[in-house]
Amino acid sequence: MTAGFSPWQQAAYERAVTSLDEGRLGHALLVCGPTSIGKRAVVDHLAKRVLCLTPAADGEPCGRCRSCTLFPTGVHPDLRIVTFEMNEKARPPKMRTEIVIEQARDIGAWLALTPQLGGAQVVIVDPADAMNSPAANALLKTLEEPLPNRYLWLVSAQPNRLPATIRSRCQRLELTVPGRAVALQWLLDQGKSRADAEAALAAAQGDPGQAMLWLENGGMSVRRQVDADLRAIADGTGHAVEVAQRWAADGEVGLRLRFAADLARERAARLTDPAETRRLARWFDQANRVRDLLRTTIRADLAIAGLLLEWRTGQPEPRTGGARRA
Repeated sequence: MTAGFSPWQQAAYERAVTSLDEGRLGHALLVCGPTSIGKRAVVDHLAKRVLCLTPAADGEPCGRCRSCTLFPTGVHPDLRIVTFEMNEKARPPKMRTEIVIEQARDIGAWLALTPQLGGAQVVIVDPADAMNSPAANALLKTLEEPLPNRYLWLVSAQPNRLPATIRSRCQRLELTVPGRAVALQWLLDQGKSRADAEAALAAAQGDPGQAMLWLENGGMSVRRQVDADLRAIADGTGHAVEVAQRWAADGEVGLRLRFAADLARERAARLTDPAETRRLARWFDQANRVRDLLRTTIRADLAIAGLLLEWRTGQPEPRTGGARRA
């Protein structure tokens, strides 16, 4: 097992390595799967393997050559990471929310250069689905004109957002959510209690990477608070406007709305009343719309307050199995 890899990461890595060793790994690879499933770690280790100048007998990176020692520094001359960049033209300068055409053009120009260490070159685009249309169109030329020992790897949690012309020119390496038993055992192996692991895995709909993230960064505590807030609003002991102001006051507002929508969905899945099920489905959709609106100039507290007032009006019973108490 590759150090630090989960079973599902190892399986994906081994598929890629088999293709690489058999000469079947094309120059363009689309690596996809849920957001926290571990795609980037697989891609990074594969890049280290491809770039290693003196690989071990099994093909794994030696860890000692110039390429391997440069790899973790972020200044490897034959590795290019393409992601969000600062927009210096904005006033004040701010981070872009998309990958733009200049970045895509630079990929082709850079891959046309001779590798500085004499081996391969690797470009990793992450997240690839953040490319805007001009950038995706500019990348097509690079995809259509491959060069020997040049690799272009696209990492995406939402591959369907990529144009079909891009997807059709890439081999696909997919990391999938494992079965519940494997996911639960992995969380237990990471030192999580069974109760916490089961609750997080249920909240993450079986995704162990997402479950681990929420266990590590306090996400499950946020979920429990959202559950408590919804119950308080439903029984009249909580005030929608006050809760909305509190939700909008920290950096977790998007996560709170995601949990609120999930709790409504879980509740609806257990109901037999068609009218109540439809009402919760509408509320689920509205919660996700409000979450999307947070990217605009809308007053977050006002939008959330309206959403929570509708939750109070319907008075659904918000107690759900997906939000177990610790």
